[in-house]
This record gives sequence, C-alpha cells and structure tokens, in this order.
Amino acid sequence: MVPEVGHFAIILALCVASAQAFFSLVGAVRGHVNWMAVSRPSAYILFFLTAFGFCCLVISFLTNDFSVLNVASNSNSQLPWAYRLAASWGSHEGSLLLWVLMLSGWMAAVARFSKGVPADMLSLILGVMALVAIGFYSFLLLTSNPFDRLLPPALDGRDLNPLLQDPGMVIHPPMLYMGYVGFSVVFAFAIAALISGRLDTTWARWSRPWTTIAWAFLTVGIALGSWWAYYELGWGGWWFWDPVENASFMPWLCGTALMHSLLVTEKRGSFKIWTVLLAIITFSLSLLGTFLVRSGVLTSVHAFATDPERGVFILGFLVFVVGASLALFAWRAPKVGLGGKFDLISRESALLANNVLLVVAAASVLLGTLYPLFLDALGFGKISVGPPYFDAVFIPIMAPAMFLMGIGPIARWKKSSVPDLAARLKWAFFTAIVSALLIPFVMGDWSLLVSFGLVMAIWIALAGAVNLWTRLKQMTSSGDKTIFASLISLPNSYFGMLFAHWGVAVFVVGVTLVGGYEVEKDVKMTIGNTVTIGDYTIRLDALTELDGPNYTGVEGSMAILVDGEEVDRMFPQKRLYTVQQMAMTEAAIDTGFTRDLYISLGEPLNDGSWVVRVYLKPFVDWIWGGAFLMALGGILAVSDRRYRKASQASNSTGEATSS
Repeated sequence: MVPEVGHFAIILALCVASAQAFFSLVGAVRGHVNWMAVSRPSAYILFFLTAFGFCCLVISFLTNDFSVLNVASNSNSQLPWAYRLAASWGSHEGSLLLWVLMLSGWMAAVARFSKGVPADMLSLILGVMALVAIGFYSFLLLTSNPFDRLLPPALDGRDLNPLLQDPGMVIHPPMLYMGYVGFSVVFAFAIAALISGRLDTTWARWSRPWTTIAWAFLTVGIALGSWWAYYELGWGGWWFWDPVENASFMPWLCGTALMHSLLVTEKRGSFKIWTVLLAIITFSLSLLGTFLVRSGVLTSVHAFATDPERGVFILGFLVFVVGASLALFAWRAPKVGLGGKFDLISRESALLANNVLLVVAAASVLLGTLYPLFLDALGFGKISVGPPYFDAVFIPIMAPAMFLMGIGPIARWKKSSVPDLAARLKWAFFTAIVSALLIPFVMGDWSLLVSFGLVMAIWIALAGAVNLWTRLKQMTSSGDKTIFASLISLPNSYFGMLFAHWGVAVFVVGVTLVGGYEVEKDVKMTIGNTVTIGDYTIRLDALTELDGPNYTGVEGSMAILVDGEEVDRMFPQKRLYTVQQMAMTEAAIDTGFTRDLYISLGEPLNDGSWVVRVYLKPFVDWIWGGAFLMALGGILAVSDRRYRKASQASNSTGEATSS
C-alpha cells in the first residue's frame, strides 16, 4: 500500500500545481485578490504532498519492497541502509522525484520568506514556478513513475550501481539539485517582472538572495562531485570535462554572471534587459542538463540509461519553456529601457565585460558538449571532444575574466579612470608578477603556464586585500572609528564578495600547481617491492582478502617511508561487487595541506603481481577548498541584514555596499 499512497500523493501534487498555476497567474493578471491568496497555501500543500510521496519511496527502499520495480532495479537486500537511502534518488525515476521535491521546497521557501514582495508579484512568481512544476510532475507520472509495481515480486534486487555506493551519493545529488532547481526561482522572478513590467532595482533586490543561495548550493554540489570522482574512480583526476559535468558547469558560469548583473541592476538601475536574459539562460541551461542526463543522447558515468520517449518529452518541455520565455522577453524587453549610463572605464563596464566573458565561456563549453551529438545525429560518425579542446578554448576566455575580477571591485561606479586604478593597484600587480616568477623556481621547475596561473591567482587575492584596506582607510580617516570597529561594521555582502573572490584565487592555485607538478607512476608490485615518488618510498607489505556486506576484494597494506622511517600506512582496495560482478577501485589517499599521496590498486597479473598507480599531487585539495570558500562567500552575502529584514525589502533602496 505504501507505493500506491506515494503515487496518489504525486497525482494530488500535480492537481494542486495545476490549480496553483491557474489561480495565481489569472488572479495576478486580473487583480482578483481572493484568487491570488491561493498561491501561498497551495505552495505549502504542494511541498507537503511531494515530501510525503518521496518518503513513501524511501520507505519502499529501506524495507526492501522488491515488488516495486524501481527498488528491484536499484537496490539489494545486502545493500547497507545508507546506500538504500541514497538508492531512492540513485535511479532515473528517483532522481526526478528528488527534483520535484526540491522544486516544491523552493516554492514553499519563496512563499514563506517573501513577505515583503507585493501580493500580485508573489502570485505571479509562484504561478510561474507552478507551471514548471506541472511539466516535471507530468514527466514523472507519464514516463518515469517511481512506484510502478513488479508482479510477481523479485526475490532480490539487482543492486545499486557500485559507482554510486559511496557517501558522496548521499550528499552530492541533493546539493547539486538544490542549485539546479534554485535557479527556477530567479527565472520565475524574471518572468513575473516581464509580465508585470516591474524591472526595477526593487525587483533586483528581491531576486539577489535567491540567486546567490542557489549558486552557493550549485558550487558545493559541483565541488562534491569533483571530489567524489577524484577518490572513487581511481583515476586521480578532479575534472574530466565529462558531458554531465559540463551540464552542471554551464549554469554555474551563467549564474555567476547573473549574480553580478543583479548587483548592477540593484545599485545603478542598469543591465535590466541583460539581467532578465541571463536569468532565462541560466535556468534554460539547468533544463538542458536535465535533458542531457535523462534523454539517452550521451554516454557518461553520470548519465541514466533511458528510452527515447523520455528524451522526446524532456526536449519538448525544454523547447516550450525556453521558447515561451524568450518570446515573452522579445515582446516586453523593448519597453524596459536601457537604465543608467556609465563610462567605458567604470565598475559597470568591468562587470559587463566579465559577464560577457562568462557567457562566452559557457557557450564554448556548450559547443564542446553538443558538437559530437550533432555530428552523430547527422550521420558523420562519433567523435570525442576532450581536455585538449577545453584547455585551448576555455582558459584563454577565462584569463581576462580573472584579471577583471581584480579591477571590478576597485573601480568606481559610473565613472573611473585608468590613472586612479593604476595608482591603487600597482603594488598588487607588481607583487603578483614577481611572486609568480619566483614561486616556480622554489617548486623546482619553472613553467610559463604555471607562472601565468599564479599571476592570476595572486592578482585576485591581492586586489581583494587592497580593496579591503582602502575601504578601512576611508572609514577610519575621520578618526571616529578604529580599524577593528570599521572591520566588524562592514556588511556581510561585502565579506561575501571578498571570500568568493579569494576562493577563486585558492582554486586557481590548486589547479595550477597540481597541473604543473603532479607526479604519476604506474608500476608492477609484489609483496616487498618498493616505489619512490618525490620524498616518499612506498612498500607493499601485504595483501588481505576482503569480505564486505555486498562485495569481496583485496586490500593492500602499504608502508609510507621517508628517509627509511615509516611515517604512515595506507590501505588501497580492489572490490568486486557480487551481484553485478563489477570491479571497483577504492583509492587510499593521505591528505596534507600542500599535497596528496594517492595510491590505487589496478589489476592483478598472471605472475601474482599487481599494477599499482601512485600519484603525488601538490595542492590538489586547494581546488575544493577554494570552491567551498566561494560557497561560503555566497552564504555570507545572503546573510546580509538587508535580506534578513523582509519588511524593509520592498521599501528600502538598499545599502550602498561594494559587494
């Protein structure tokens, strides 16, 4: 009965979403107060029904109900309970249910925390989100029902894909989906603004916190996925330009541009048309990612095996949403106006140039992702577009964007000057150049690419420090405040900007140094053999058989020696998951602040030896540290007091901060 109850809850959710869309949109357009009043309680009901349905699916997995096709296909009685929980969203059907759960959760959050938004505007926003929800509920019920019965019931399940049997599966997808679906909020704000004609600074202030928190979730989700692939796949890489990785990266790039564009719209009343277009593009790319993952048009370790019916449905929904929103944009945008004017040398210009570069970068990733699909569809054969293309195209686009990151926060609004910027940033630029030239020599091997990457990273970090110091000097110039008092009086949004930019700097340092100085060795080892990498000597001391809950395998015992003394011991594993008969590598990683020592077992050889892969990766953890620092910046920005006071959100013009 539990699956049937869950199925019925989702059917009711579709009915509620349909009623919400109709009464909210028509009520807002015609000014029917009673109809608009439906939007907020219906959002709460929608979330409750979807959460109830999702709980029913989770119960089916936890209780090993193999009469449910989804459970029988993606779980097993021997699967640990945590992975049975993760299996509830590890399938195509379950991931779609998680998607609509997140969407309904965002709707409920908007209904709860947007009390400063006028009733007609809120009704339009929730109505647009309900329209999006209708598409996903329909897709779920018509093509991807997670509660389909299997009669007669299976004796046991086919098990969860061993790649997904990892703690990362419990955390990564929810975080990623929170970011994906979170951009539906700003999309709804943009469409509501186009319908109502309220494309002003107040609209931008309403939209900014929702955009920022969605971006922060997506940043964490991408970082967790990268880290998961790093330690789980046994390849030692952190990014593979996989099509589905790209599908999450493209909305992140456009979402980053959108955040900065909303800032200008709020502060200066400029970029209004551009901001709305970015909101549409960002959410459209989120939908495109959904299509790529679930349509079966690509091959990826992340992609779900699906049938053409699902792909056609999603493609049709994608075309409808994007086409309708762009048509509305084309109709209403000419009436908006261009907003405030600004000089060529100004903060607005720097942010605009940065935004354009981010969008072009996203377009380059989109081209590299879709081009092989188009060629295959036209019958020209299958090709692979990998790191050589992305390194050659993406990096040159992002280099000037990173340079502008240092200039933008320093430049003045509306009008600035090159001499003023040069005077304020000359020491930061000089120090970045000198440091980047010297550090590679300290690392032992000078490289132009390494030096260039370090220039960008140090430049961003020092420019942020100069910005902070200049701001504090201005605040203390009158003598009324100490530096410490001035520091703690700065708004959270300003610190959010600093932390996010410094996070980019830390990220670039990690990418640059691990790319320039990592050492990899593939060796054949038997018990007693050693391999030297950097300052470390690794000795294979033993091989022990494993007997896990749903796998067997072998565990190596590796002694880590420095100058002949054992300083650590590592235990890489090679597992064989018994149900699917799939071999998996569980790497052993010794993590340090400045390096990772990474060991993975390859394949056994006929002579009793093993292929062992050993990496020494300098500063690799700075990649994820930088990403989490960016996300922290987003959280700090959202926690700004302007966004905590809903009563002031609709009346205040906002504080003049340099976030």
